[in-house]
Amino acid sequence: MSQVSVASGENPEVHISEVGPRDGLQSTQRIMATADKLRWIGALHATGLREIEVGSFVPPRLLPQMADAAEVVAGARLLPGLTVMALVPNQKGAGAALAAGVHKLTLPVSASEAHSMANVRRTPLQMVDEVRAVVALRDAHDPAVGVEVGISTAFGCTLQGPVDEDDVIRLAVRCAEAGAQEVGLSDTTGYANPAQVRRLFRRLRAELGERAGAAHMHNTRGLGLANCLAAFEEGVTTFDASQAGLGGCPYAPGASGNVVTEDLVFMFEAMGVRTGVDLSLLMQAREALARGLPEEPLYGMTPEAGLPKGFAAEVARA
Repeated sequence: MSQVSVASGENPEVHISEVGPRDGLQSTQRIMATADKLRWIGALHATGLREIEVGSFVPPRLLPQMADAAEVVAGARLLPGLTVMALVPNQKGAGAALAAGVHKLTLPVSASEAHSMANVRRTPLQMVDEVRAVVALRDAHDPAVGVEVGISTAFGCTLQGPVDEDDVIRLAVRCAEAGAQEVGLSDTTGYANPAQVRRLFRRLRAELGERAGAAHMHNTRGLGLANCLAAFEEGVTTFDASQAGLGGCPYAPGASGNVVTEDLVFMFEAMGVRTGVDLSLLMQAREALARGLPEEPLYGMTPEAGLPKGFAAEVARA
């Protein structure tokens, strides 16, 4: 697979999918009020972000932070040009999400059997059957709704340990055969390193071509941006990130720290890779997040340091 070249004059672009309102908020102790969520999502949309994972459709007793998912979807749908995405673990969640009016469904399918049982109480192969059933439900309800899969623990698991790379690729292919339009790889536990990321995404893209999906990286061990860059150089153009680095999987011990959206956007824009996101507005959006969760730690090197003197995305692309 040929690598992406910023110097090639091809005006490279990437797509940033903001997952903070779901992946970030599901891990916080405090519950953000619905009105605060919608203010934050509105502020994120104002930056130029055009895909936001706004919630997950799971039992409120398991994740009370997501109990208002349908209301959040309804509010987010009012924002022009926004793809409103939600995580669904099964057919029941997918049915509720479709009824709420989401534009895209994303399903977590873990390559680690231990994590899969802890997270969704199904084996990886049972989750492939769930993907097939969700696709059929989507087709009956609204074929225009997208369905994507993220292969969780693709790079290692805190419960199981190493995850065989052949198993990861076989599972990704099965999910695509089950009807998923995109299949990406998720570093759920922050185990990945750039060499591993290159290897797995190269194999994924060789197997799935344009159906190879997003890179979802965590910064648990400080390698989040390096891993995103490695994925980009293998041709990946969609990246999940969470404002202020909120998030982590509640069913994977020690899996903290999503890639910080602000830092990821800065890296790409400084390289001359378009993101479509206004960095100044993105850093201002942190104020809406802080108001909604006033005691929550917010992370990010770029917001802390500020933009370099004279920096502008247009200058970086010149």
